[in-house]
Amino acid sequence: DPALPPRDATQPPRSAPPRDSSPPPRSSPPRPSSERAPGLGRWGWLVAIVVLLAVGWLTLRQFGEETAGPTGLAAGARLPPFAAPLALSELEGDVNVARRPDSGEAGARPACEVRGPDVLNVCALAEQGPVVLGFLATRGGDCSPEFDRLQTMSREFPGVQVAAVAIRGGRDDLRGLIADHGWSYPVGYDRDGVLAGLYGVAVCPQVTYAYPGGEVRGTTIGAETEAGMRGRFARLVAASRERGWEPGPG
Repeated sequence: DPALPPRDATQPPRSAPPRDSSPPPRSSPPRPSSERAPGLGRWGWLVAIVVLLAVGWLTLRQFGEETAGPTGLAAGARLPPFAAPLALSELEGDVNVARRPDSGEAGARPACEVRGPDVLNVCALAEQGPVVLGFLATRGGDCSPEFDRLQTMSREFPGVQVAAVAIRGGRDDLRGLIADHGWSYPVGYDRDGVLAGLYGVAVCPQVTYAYPGGEVRGTTIGAETEAGMRGRFARLVAASRERGWEPGPG
């Protein structure tokens, strides 16, 4: 599976929001810087990203921060809140990952409160039903077949909230990919890659499955067959119904 591309050199990394001594909710983790070193090959870049995520994960745990490990969100975790510009919209800016007001570069408002027709808000998705959230890259390899399968599943399981986020890369490239493949589910754009750290994304594709409300059921890394993905969707729906959720009409 291809590694994620480096951060766009035209977008400077953001520093971590200031910490304070107040009790939870916990502050958002720092945004990673991931410039490509000269001569670093495809697999060397993958190893470098995994090491970076692992070190960041251990560091954040030391300070009591909540984040994902280098293999994605584990079952029982909560979907980290975020609000991202939709790729096809005209909205510009970095992804909001704030968990409380006035969180500096993480966001002036809590991410869950940032809603609108140009925004992909994971909190809003989780309020409506089960969530299947894919992460992709527009450079470093073609993982689009996985997202074509997500398009198929979005039609077969209309009660499931399917969405995707592109980590870094060019926005015009992403828009072209969406048009070429006819993806109708919302696709967000994370221009500086902050969600790679929050969701433990190192390769493309990666897909996180969550129950209504945002509790993670599991994460898959790498391509999956259509039958395998269909089974995961069906089990997610069945387990969500056992928890009291019922899909709405249509």
